[in-house]
Amino acid sequence: MSFSAQILTLYPEMFPGSLGVSLAGRALAEGRWSCAPIQIRDFATDRHRTVDDTPAGGGAGMVLRADIIARAVDHAIAQRPDLPVIAMTPRGAPITQARVRALADGPGATILCGRFEGFDERIFDARPIEQVSMGDIILSGGEMGALMLLDACVRLLPGVMGAASSGVEESFETGLLEYPHYTRPVEWEGRTIPQVLRSGDHARIAAWRKQQAEVDTRSRRPDLWERHIGVRVQSPSGAQRDLKD
Repeated sequence: MSFSAQILTLYPEMFPGSLGVSLAGRALAEGRWSCAPIQIRDFATDRHRTVDDTPAGGGAGMVLRADIIARAVDHAIAQRPDLPVIAMTPRGAPITQARVRALADGPGATILCGRFEGFDERIFDARPIEQVSMGDIILSGGEMGALMLLDACVRLLPGVMGAASSGVEESFETGLLEYPHYTRPVEWEGRTIPQVLRSGDHARIAAWRKQQAEVDTRSRRPDLWERHIGVRVQSPSGAQRDLKD
């Protein structure tokens, strides 16, 4: 069974977009995944196909109406009841590589793209929708976040990447940033590829890469390092022990 993506959006022409080229595009052409944009305005009831209204309590911007979004979500669920519904919103939980891998291992996802000031909060009380954020940034709409999420999932599908290890030895897969990479020429502008990588000693190379991943994570992403250490020092029973660095 291929990975299926339903995207609820005000701009269906944005899909597949960049996912129609390179690895994702080839996988789409081969039927490894499918992309089905759904126009939210089709579920509006007035002749202007209005989907938003002014914020209750006042304020700038417009808010996507719960009744219209609910009709769109209900339609998507009726089409594919097996797919989780995910809303792209900065108020959601930050996405993780573990969540991406879990989605990629499943049948796909229905992705709800926000616009304007966001969604009427009641939609999340009334429907089973997972709220997801792609980071501490604000975009013009959820479509770019949806493209990012789908790209992250599609590249993990069987047969999409050339080498099976390509999706494993990467940043975040082990809780660390990936080690630095080098390629020819050996010397460039006075800078040389580390000797260990030219040694042919695979054990030394593996140890060096692990050390570099730890050093870079600790200096560049202390938040990841703290989580990594927390996992590393936890016993099977859940008890913590001190770790001297």
